[in-house]
Amino acid sequence: MKKFIMAMAAALMVFSFTSCGSKKADGKVWIIATDTVFRPFEYTNEKNEFVGIDVDILAAVAEDQGFKYDLQSLGWDAGVAAVQVGQADALIAGATIKQSRIDSGWIFSDGYYLATQTFVVAADSSIAKFEDLKGKNVAVKNGTAGADFANSLKDKYGFTVTVFEDSPTMYQDVILGNSAACCEDTPIMADNIKSAGLALKIPAGMESEGAPYGFAIMNEDRRELLDMFNKGLENIRANGKYQAILDKYLK
Repeated sequence: MKKFIMAMAAALMVFSFTSCGSKKADGKVWIIATDTVFRPFEYTNEKNEFVGIDVDILAAVAEDQGFKYDLQSLGWDAGVAAVQVGQADALIAGATIKQSRIDSGWIFSDGYYLATQTFVVAADSSIAKFEDLKGKNVAVKNGTAGADFANSLKDKYGFTVTVFEDSPTMYQDVILGNSAACCEDTPIMADNIKSAGLALKIPAGMESEGAPYGFAIMNEDRRELLDMFNKGLENIRANGKYQAILDKYLK
């Protein structure tokens, strides 16, 4: 309960981004929650603009389908909580489509990006394989696919896990030497190492098989929005806008 209250308090501190479509004039504005720091999918650039793959995909889909939305940058936990209690209609935040979420009430769109999770170590670390983690600690971000991946391996390879609420703190725990590794989505980690000059590296062969990201609702009453997202995603894949967005951030 304490964690939930803190998450909802954080939800009050938001950045809102509104996009207006032209095909529908019913005045409906969908509230869509997202993370704050999940580069290159959602983050603030040097001009203090909220940008990223998720941000641009949502904008392109909304333009294609003609709906209005208010994108609220809440952070992961607060964003999930907002959708669960109906304060937001949907979530787009690099959310991995996985059965445990579906079983707990998440309703996903078609996948829009296939991502793996990887272990990441300090730049000067000698860790090169899972066996090297025995007796050490691994940092993870709460409620993520990276945390699931690390937890699925900890007993087999004999390491412990410490949970953090955000990615930057998790990275610093490894850089400072408190944890031997962290586990994060591979494209996120690669971008952060490159863009922020983090003293981290990605060992080869320490990644998961991968799973797609999805746009998510948690109430069937929002099915209209999910259907529009799927149709818009299909259209922007076909007209080249989707690939142009990926190329903008990943090349």
